Amino acid sequence: MELTGQRVVVTGAAGLVGSHLAGHLADENDVLAVDNLSKGTRDRVPDGVAFEKADLRDADDVAEVITEDVDIVFHFAAYTDTNYSNPRKLFEENGEMTYNVLERMNEVGVDSLAFTSSSTVYGEAPMPTPEDYAPLEPISIYGASKLADEGLVSTYAHSHGIQSWMYRFANIVGPRQRGNVIPDFIEKLLDDPDSLEILGNGRQEKSYLHVEDCVDAMCHVVEHADDDLNTYNLGTRTTTSVNTIADIVADVLDCDPEYKYTGGDRGWTGDVPKMRLSIEKLSALGWEPPESSDDAVRRAARQLADELRE
Repeated sequence: MELTGQRVVVTGAAGLVGSHLAGHLADENDVLAVDNLSKGTRDRVPDGVAFEKADLRDADDVAEVITEDVDIVFHFAAYTDTNYSNPRKLFEENGEMTYNVLERMNEVGVDSLAFTSSSTVYGEAPMPTPEDYAPLEPISIYGASKLADEGLVSTYAHSHGIQSWMYRFANIVGPRQRGNVIPDFIEKLLDDPDSLEILGNGRQEKSYLHVEDCVDAMCHVVEHADDDLNTYNLGTRTTTSVNTIADIVADVLDCDPEYKYTGGDRGWTGDVPKMRLSIEKLSALGWEPPESSDDAVRRAARQLADELRE
């Protein structure tokens, strides 16, 4: 599918990936950014992009934003915290939002969907983890919710003619991000440059992809993968440890803190301490990450430090 001259709906468009994608697509498409602003803020939606506040748990709101003239929906709206305080709400409402979107698309004949899943659907799998790894055994409610959503997307792709692209993300980082390891470290060190508390033992090690490269990869997959259901890992071939992230952030902020660990081999219940996705399938489609995981972290840290100092 060529992403030019299309009528596009982006849900979760006040979040990290959604806001960057909406801005990226708006140059050559008619984009409607949709969010209920429960987590993101209106000013994260790029200037010049049409915006509508809507709650995807409400079928009437979904009907307002997904109409028969829409060409493709990028569905990013979700509770995304793997350690969310109300796990039942996370599971039930993530599924409800996805079901409402798919049901409405089927009702009005919108037949293209791009959906953000997560590497958490794999659980603690051998690395690098390919898309056809099985069995999928998530260890967090968030991962379970994404796996359930994938099942819904698969059903509508195979039984209702909605061509779909599913992305299993590594850790995505960049401007406008809050509540994750890089902005968390920056905020702590701006408050106290001499000490940094680190969840876990600091040896947790994962793949990090900059949000601008993530958006580019997502668009490439939509434009070049043409099965009824297309599932792709998005990440880098390299990983970065939490200790290295702390070192990078400290270097960006020009400080030398003492690290204090909370103990344990993971930051919280349900956290996968080591993750690296295979991106051979993505590479075969013609897309390669332009920088390493360390470089993505450093670029994001510089950008976020500028934001958080304001």
